[in-house]
Amino acid sequence: MMYMSRIKSLTVMLLLAAPVVFGQKATHPVTGFPPNYGKKAQKAIDRPKLVVGMVVDQMRWDFLYRYYDRYTNDGFKRLINEGFSCENTLIPYTPTITACGHTCAYTGSVPAIHGIIGNAWYNRASGHSVYCTDDSTATAVGGSDGAGRMSPRNMLTTTITDELRLATNFRSKVVGIAIKDRGAILPAGHSANAAYWYDGATGNFMTSSFYMNSLPAWVNTFNSQKLPAKYLSQPWTTLYPINTYIQSTADEKPYEGRFKGQNNTSFPHNLAGTMGNSFGILSSTPFGNTFTLEFAKKALEGHELGKGPETDFLAVSLSSTDYVGHQHGPNSVEIEDTYLRLDKDLAAFFKYLDEKVGKGQWLFFITADHGVAHVPGFLEENRIPNGTWDDAAMVKTLNEKIEKEFGIKKAIQASYNYQFTLDNEGLEKAGKLKEVKDWIIAQSLKWPGIANAFDLHNIAITALPEPQKSMMTNGYNVQRSGDIMLVLQPGWLDGGKTGTTHGLWNPYDAHIPLVWMGWGIRHGKTNRTTAMTDIAPTIAAMLRIQMPNGTVGKVIEEVTK
Repeated sequence: MMYMSRIKSLTVMLLLAAPVVFGQKATHPVTGFPPNYGKKAQKAIDRPKLVVGMVVDQMRWDFLYRYYDRYTNDGFKRLINEGFSCENTLIPYTPTITACGHTCAYTGSVPAIHGIIGNAWYNRASGHSVYCTDDSTATAVGGSDGAGRMSPRNMLTTTITDELRLATNFRSKVVGIAIKDRGAILPAGHSANAAYWYDGATGNFMTSSFYMNSLPAWVNTFNSQKLPAKYLSQPWTTLYPINTYIQSTADEKPYEGRFKGQNNTSFPHNLAGTMGNSFGILSSTPFGNTFTLEFAKKALEGHELGKGPETDFLAVSLSSTDYVGHQHGPNSVEIEDTYLRLDKDLAAFFKYLDEKVGKGQWLFFITADHGVAHVPGFLEENRIPNGTWDDAAMVKTLNEKIEKEFGIKKAIQASYNYQFTLDNEGLEKAGKLKEVKDWIIAQSLKWPGIANAFDLHNIAITALPEPQKSMMTNGYNVQRSGDIMLVLQPGWLDGGKTGTTHGLWNPYDAHIPLVWMGWGIRHGKTNRTTAMTDIAPTIAAMLRIQMPNGTVGKVIEEVTK
């Protein structure tokens, strides 16, 4: 009996140790795991070799179609005809400004959370301005000192690029590139392998000690070509005969800005004699975009992006469209020529990615950090309501009146991002904080071009139409924002007699392109309203990684299906 009992016990043990076979699949009866679980690598998650994010600075959504007939088949038309376009993508916060836009696209968050409330803001504690990527602990690498004290430390949340690095235990590589420092640094995130930006003083791409102690050899080789000098040695002329630019106003307009040393606004623009010892003027030509994309190609090779077992990320921002747009406006021959040249640059870049990474192996999206308003002079010419607002003049006048009326000097300490920052401490001590604040709001409402003014701290109970209320709430960061918010009338902007700008809630500033192409993307479009904050969570869903830690956006399911 004892012998039979031992046999039964041994049989039970063997059964427990053996896999149970169902068809061709074997699992352990206790653990439920396959017999070789943990002994060999499981099938990898399907991901692209490379993600390329592209932000075209100041690109209005309508530029996708305004020049469509003149685009080549392999640039913007390839995007539209092969990719998936989110046609009604809007920025969900104010101000619609470069640093905020780049941060929002890559964090899926808003200034109220990620903390980048403008290109700059007023620091109450220090009494000075803070630039969005200021970092006194960083030093320049490969460029001038002032251009190198930069890092992403002022950004309070992670980016989708950070999350990709985290998801792969930092085996994925991330590189950010732009002419503007903020256009390279903020998208690349906190944990990037590198971020490079343009130093106009030297004509070179540079970085900071936040990323590395010296430039890689391939960057030095690229810089040694002196491409800015070559681009600027020839006049900027139109790509096609100028009489074919029928989507633009006349070339010579008094409300367009002029290049230094030129006495007109029309082509050709001979810039070689205006450079002096600086190459900064390259940024204000379409060749700045060409230069950036050439560097991006070398960065892809130098960092071997898309060559390893993990997905890599290349974040590129094209800054020159913004410089050209500010100076000449969205209806100029210059901006039309810039987009026709960019179309050819994109075609060459897509071909390069197909060859180097492999067609269908790279995921690409293109968007903008903001749009742009029409030049007031252009609107005036066409009998459309418009105007310009001078915030410095307004602050000066109000402060003088407050001193005379209440005996308090410099009650308004600063004006940034359409917000007034008050000397709350001084006004509190004088027992006049509420009285002076109410007075400023009342006086502001009498100012030409001001549609509304209100106490930002009371935005929750302020009567505002949508989407103004949600956009301004999303832009309000308790620690960094000002005290009084100003809303301009449609068609009005903060500017001078020439050129244009952006920053407001209006669709011309807030309606941006968003087109996806490549790996996992089917052709199509949606007119459903989507938001800039939806970009990062959509990428996270496609890569099957965690979304950034401040994300408020939602996955665009039409893209992921």
